[in-house]
Amino acid sequence: MEETTAMRRKPTIRDVAAEAGVSRGTVSRVINGGRWVSPEAQTAVEEAIRRTGYTTNHHARSLATGRANSLAFLLTEPQHLLFADPTFALLLRGAAEALSHRSMTLVLLVAGTPTERANVAHFVSAGHVDGVLLISSHESDPLLVDLLASGIPTVCCGIPLGHEDEVSTVSVDEIESARMMTRYLRNHGHRRIAMIAGPHDTPGGRFRLVGFRDEMGEDFVADLVEEGDYSQESGAAAMARLLERTTDIDAVFAASDLMAAGAIATLRKAGLRVPEDIAVSGFDDSGLAANQEPPLTTIRQPWDRISEEMVDLLLDVIAGAPQRSVTLPTTLIVRETA
Repeated sequence: MEETTAMRRKPTIRDVAAEAGVSRGTVSRVINGGRWVSPEAQTAVEEAIRRTGYTTNHHARSLATGRANSLAFLLTEPQHLLFADPTFALLLRGAAEALSHRSMTLVLLVAGTPTERANVAHFVSAGHVDGVLLISSHESDPLLVDLLASGIPTVCCGIPLGHEDEVSTVSVDEIESARMMTRYLRNHGHRRIAMIAGPHDTPGGRFRLVGFRDEMGEDFVADLVEEGDYSQESGAAAMARLLERTTDIDAVFAASDLMAAGAIATLRKAGLRVPEDIAVSGFDDSGLAANQEPPLTTIRQPWDRISEEMVDLLLDVIAGAPQRSVTLPTTLIVRETA
């Protein structure tokens, strides 16, 4: 029964890649014109296509002819975060501006639930877009696997955990950025520094915590780390949990400005002053930080460059360029909270 089912399953790019002994990216480049593919790999893929019976779908044909002329801005988060987190709006605006100069259309897709993920996977594989700008990724999320298996050109914002060598990326140096902020706090006399980290299955959540831990060295205390989901509410709740455990924290580094804002709200409710009693710093500088009261010390991500680099890189991938990754620098912005 299992053998019959497997034989009847429609061959995929993954099957062709396994048969040819090459990567899925190489198969995709052969299907889409053969640029940047060696003659040997071209022959191996063509023979594998013949042996497996693989047939290109509408998506592959649209790539070859350029008929879609649009890219997807894909957010794999709950819909409300598109409006609650200003970082997504900055990236969306930047990508739209980058495409407007090329007379291309940007399609906004949100896939925060299993049903939405299935709908998005079907939409992009049907050839409605030429490629995908994946704005957020979780290690446990199967959508990136589906995108890679379908051969749709994809560029990730941040390093996709578990797929680091399979897709092109644009990211900031998360580890060094976190070390820079932690070093700043330590240089200003803070020693009992807590961190409100992002989700551990996201690149920002994992690598910013790594940088914080590395810079703290022997002073790192695991009990002074709490996790949030980048939202203001989660930052407030994480700060409350920290205050329940200890009263001698002298600084807090939050992995997003929203979580930092939530932490400040909790500190105020507890009768603590920022920065006189506890210093607070964030990460992003997406607009919220400058308007926070008091204005928030944070790490600035180069949002315009991130968007522009993602669009440029994705168009290169669509044209058949090899996979590559771009890492951009961040800036420490000192204001009044730390």
